Amino acid sequence: MVNPFEDAPIDDYLPQNGNRGYRVSRYDLELAYRVSSNRLAGRAEITAVSLGSRDRFAFDLSQALGVSKVFVNGAKAAKYVHQRGKLVITPPQKIPAGGALVVAVHYAGVPKPVRGPWGEVGWEELTEGALVASQPNGAASWFPCDDHPSSKASYRISITTDSPFYALANGTLTHKQTKASQTTWVYEQPEPMSTYLATIQIGPYRKHRLEAPRGMVPMHAVLPSRLRADFDHDFARQPDMMALFIEKFGPYPFEAYTVVVTDDDLEIPIEAQGLSTFGANHCDGDRSSERLVAHELAHQWFGNSLTIRQWRDIWLHEGFACYAEWLWSEASGGSTADHQARAARHNLSRLPQDLIIADPGPTHMFDDRLYKRGALTLHALRLRLGDRPFFDLLRAWTTLHRHSSVTTDDFTALAANYSETPLRDLWIAWLHSKPLPALD
Repeated sequence: MVNPFEDAPIDDYLPQNGNRGYRVSRYDLELAYRVSSNRLAGRAEITAVSLGSRDRFAFDLSQALGVSKVFVNGAKAAKYVHQRGKLVITPPQKIPAGGALVVAVHYAGVPKPVRGPWGEVGWEELTEGALVASQPNGAASWFPCDDHPSSKASYRISITTDSPFYALANGTLTHKQTKASQTTWVYEQPEPMSTYLATIQIGPYRKHRLEAPRGMVPMHAVLPSRLRADFDHDFARQPDMMALFIEKFGPYPFEAYTVVVTDDDLEIPIEAQGLSTFGANHCDGDRSSERLVAHELAHQWFGNSLTIRQWRDIWLHEGFACYAEWLWSEASGGSTADHQARAARHNLSRLPQDLIIADPGPTHMFDDRLYKRGALTLHALRLRLGDRPFFDLLRAWTTLHRHSSVTTDDFTALAANYSETPLRDLWIAWLHSKPLPALD
């Protein structure tokens, strides 16, 4: 099932995801979760505006969650059908173009990750607790949504769970209340956020505020007590990373930054808006994952504030975050960004040359070669422009498109303003051709 109403998918990389006919402005999620049974009950209120006169609307929602009630603008839906990952709703009356659309969905079930070409993503049960890692299409594993990166909205997330556990979601904690054996945590995320960046983290955690220079945004750690000593060593230079990235990329785009470390091991860290999640294996007392700490922090600018409109442009997330690793290496006394770039190019030259970075295809959009070649594209641009124009460009990029959706064409058009000569040859060689170019 691609789209209930249109032949053409919204995104060729994820043809089943995203929905037409409306634009969401806010999600209000009331969730209750039992850790022992991994059972989730929810009420999602979705505020949107109709983009055309329609008698039906669809949302993405996993079949693992059963829907019990649906209301549209306060009235019960005439009918709804939930099958093959789509919840199709027929309002009592046709909604006109520009009309208000407030949909309330009551649902419950045992959440599980969504299976896809990239493995399982979404709601994941831990040894004690749960986490959400939704990139690229796992948001529907825990709430009904318009699951596409171009659909950004504000959020209120309320999660009620067993009192011994700490519950975390995106944004600022605005309310916390304990009744008997249950605690309710309420978070407000005012800045627009894509569905795949929304997250819930539940575990045997404690929260700590990290020391940072005056004037820097608050930085927190949420983790098991047993990992605190290793964390204090492994993440000690995170405030310095923040200062460097603010200098290079512009102001940090959110009110605070939080790092979660789970009690379980994780294969890779998890990106989410305003926070990043690492496994216990990334906290070993040896700073062996410091490049990943830099990578995930950089995603707050490139991926969270500036979010791609189509998945084919994912190099705008991963290439920039990878390049941030190289910038941090140089600033912290390690290899220079130029040395890192030339080493990366040498390694790539020995691998198959079958990727077009500006359109890698769904199978390869998380290929490490895309990450490295995306970063190399930025370094090639830096060599062409010079340091001052290059970093002026990055700061302009994050300022002009703060909290919005972006494309490769947006970036290349802006870059033209910072070059004395045309950049077309650079873009063709690095973004639109398979052979690996030389670094001048």
